[in-house]
Formats: sequence, C-alpha cells, structure tokens
Amino acid sequence: MYEEHPRTILCVSSYEKGQEFLRACKDQGCRVLLLTAEKLRNANWPRESIDEFFYMPEELRLEQLIHAVSCAARTQRIDRIVALDEFDVENVSALREHLRIPGMGLTTSRYFRDKLAMRMRAQEEGIPVPDFAHVLNYDALREYMARVAPPWLLKPRSQASGIGMKKIHAADELWPWLDRLGDKQSFYLLERFLPGDVFHVDSIVSERKVVFTAAHAYGKPPFEVAHEGGVFTSHSIARASEPAKQLLHLNRKLIKALGFVRGVTHAEFLKSHDHGNLYFIEIAARVGGAYIADMVEAASGINLWREWARIEVAGGKKPYEPPRPRIEYAGVILSLARQEHPDTSAYNDPEIVLRIPKHHHAGFVVKAKTADQVKELLESYAVRFEEDFMAVQPVPEKPSA
Repeated sequence: MYEEHPRTILCVSSYEKGQEFLRACKDQGCRVLLLTAEKLRNANWPRESIDEFFYMPEELRLEQLIHAVSCAARTQRIDRIVALDEFDVENVSALREHLRIPGMGLTTSRYFRDKLAMRMRAQEEGIPVPDFAHVLNYDALREYMARVAPPWLLKPRSQASGIGMKKIHAADELWPWLDRLGDKQSFYLLERFLPGDVFHVDSIVSERKVVFTAAHAYGKPPFEVAHEGGVFTSHSIARASEPAKQLLHLNRKLIKALGFVRGVTHAEFLKSHDHGNLYFIEIAARVGGAYIADMVEAASGINLWREWARIEVAGGKKPYEPPRPRIEYAGVILSLARQEHPDTSAYNDPEIVLRIPKHHHAGFVVKAKTADQVKELLESYAVRFEEDFMAVQPVPEKPSA
C-alpha cells in the first residue's frame, strides 16, 4: 500500500540533466525536490515541476551533504533519493543508507561506479573482460606487464567519458605516471587495450528483471573520439542480428550478476578486431549521455528518463510494465563545433528528427526504417561534419558541468 501523503522525491544532480525525469515525477503527483550545484541555479530546469530547490557548492564533502539533507528532512518527509548523474551515484547511496531510505546502497553502487569492482564481479560470474590489474602492488604490476602485451590503458576507477585515461605503450612509460599520481595510484587500474568495435546497451530494469533493452553501435570508439578527435556517432543495430542477440544476452547476465534491482542502466561492450570475442567494458546506473536517450526514444517511442521516474515512484510496490516499443531505428551524431551557433540548414534530409540545440556543438538525431539506412546516413554526415564544423579540445583531467 502507498502512504497517503504525497510521495516526496529528492533528485540530486551536479549537472544540468534529467528534466524529463523531474517532469514525470511531478506528473505522477509527487512532491519534487532538486539538489543541484550553485552554478546551475539559473540553468534550464523545469521549474513548474520542482517544488523546492536546494543548492550546493562544488566539491562539497559527503559529511556536509549528509548534514544538509538531514537538515532538510527535519521539515519534510523524503521517500526517495535519486542521482540523476553518474557522479552523484555514490553520494546518493550514502545518503540513502544514512537516512535509511529505500534504494541502491553503497555496496551495489560500487559495481556501477568503480571500474575495478565491476570488472572483478563480472569476471567472477564468467563474463569476459579485458585483462586488468589493480594499480596497487608493484610486483603484481610487473608480473601483469610481463604477461599481458602492451598497449595498456591506465584508467581512473570512478570517472566517465574517457576522462583521466592514459594509453601506455611500454612498462617504462607507466612508472612516471604513477609518480605523478602519488597517493592516488590505488584509485586506478591498468587494462589491456583491445582494438575493436564498441557497443552500448541501454536497459530498463524492474525488480531485477530487464524489461526493455536497446542495443547500439558507436561509430568511432568513444575513447578515440575523446583523445584523438573526431565526430561522435551511435546507431541502433538490427534487432534480429547475431551481434544484437549476443549483446542482449551478455547484458542480462551482467545486470543479474551485479544485483541491480530497478532503474535504468547504460552498459558498454567491445568486440575485438583480433578474434571477434565480446568483452564487458563498463556499466552505469544512469541514462546514457550524448543524446542517447533521444535516439532511443526516436527508435522505440520509449523515453528512458520518464520510465525511470515511473519505476522510482512505484518503488517495487506496484507492477511496472514499459510501453510497447516501436520497431524502428535511429542514430545520433554530435561534434564540438568551431562556431558558437552552427548553421546546419544545409542538412535537410527527412530522416532528421531532432537538431541538437547546444552552443559550440553540431548534431542531429535521425530515424529510419532500417539500421543500414541510419548507419549510412551517419557515415556520410560524419565526413561532412569534419569539414563544416568539427573542433578539437583536450580531454579534461576531471569532469566539468
């Protein structure tokens, strides 16, 4: 049975995102609170759907966050706390545990933030992962580098989008990087770099059951786009294809192994160029970025943010069924642009269903009846984007809003 008072949901986000989640919670009769960064006070939030705002300074310590939310809870009952962005997942899990509010706790959240934890758990369950080693014991690192041929990737355990990653080509290159990291070394792992095609699977999960999935292929791997420049693309893959079947099977196995109960996930997998094997790369308990949610909605009619809100409000106390998906195909193309407001009027194909409105970016979401149509259109656009718009900037060492 639901409580008689309106359900109050506190949403936490260090970034401007999740507007549709906030609207969907309000549409279901919830009282909606938003805790966000002070610098986002004037961001494009759906203010008509938010009952109260709370603002936090950057680099707020967890203890201070717990104090602030506990203070707010003195005068209003909080039923759910949701992290709208990946970088808030662990703090929100700690808040749930401290306030004893239902939802994913710290142990499970580590599997969706900590690349070392998720790899170790996946490996225990027989899910293939690239050879890796924790950056901890130097003798173990030497043994790993003697056993696993370079190149390797030095990866932060809790970052995203290629931030902080370094490609290492020889053992002598690693030690100076570790000297620079100092006491932060143990927050990294070393992983074999595997050339291959990278895929992502976006899922809706209700009471441990995957109830909706969509499999996609990136154009260039995200690491390559971030570090070497290029145009980001992703597109649906044919649902009946063997790669799609393999991805969806591995994704279900992974979500079960990590103990995910309800919400949305964004998982990435790599198919090796050398032997065609499929490997798990990483997973997050969030909606995919880079307009992936818009691509999924264009192909299926399902809005991941909205369905996530429905699941959170139900909280496992009411059966959830996703809408019946459409069977179409979509893709997204996005590039950093030299122009502040790029003129994309020369791109006028009827397949364009969304022109991405973002300063110093050019991009579209496109839709067609077949996966091949979408892929071919994105490939032709990527060539044109490089000439018309593309700009390149260094990958930041840490995320910025």
